[in-house]
Amino acid sequence: MKVVGFAGYSGSGKTTLVEQLIPALKLRGLRVSVVKHAHHKFDIDHPGKDSWRHREAGAFEVVIASNRRLAMMREFEQLHEPTVHELIAELYDGVDWVLVEGFKNSDLLKVEVWRAANGKPVRYPDDDFIAAVATDDASQLPVPTGLDVLDLNNPDAVAGWLVAHGERFDYDPEVYLA
Repeated sequence: MKVVGFAGYSGSGKTTLVEQLIPALKLRGLRVSVVKHAHHKFDIDHPGKDSWRHREAGAFEVVIASNRRLAMMREFEQLHEPTVHELIAELYDGVDWVLVEGFKNSDLLKVEVWRAANGKPVRYPDDDFIAAVATDDASQLPVPTGLDVLDLNNPDAVAGWLVAHGERFDYDPEVYLA
């Protein structure tokens, strides 16, 4: 399994890039999973639905499945911020690539997603885990870099770069979960 993070400030285009990379990688015959960091309290369940009712009744975990999909919800009894490595460990073994959105401070190799128009600083000068920068205008990068600079508006080229550099993103869970 290969794992790559996508880090950047809100509004930089991380979600759009990840959304576009999924079909670009699938067209190359690869199975893709996504781990997304959510802030604060979020919900994927709907009031009144069976799974919501079971969770509201106090179930620690609710797994719901059909012949098309499976979802699991887990309620933490005490505040717990899972690490990106704990979440990756929850994924199916037969996946080729895991695209991680958020977790900008993780120890995963990442692609920084940056837009000058966003008015936010770059992270790559201070983050040794940034492997490349995806931007809509390389001429606007405020700090020179020796990193590969990718065209944020060309997700197929970003997917090609990932595949070409795939060995850099090999993931060994024993390194992180030992």
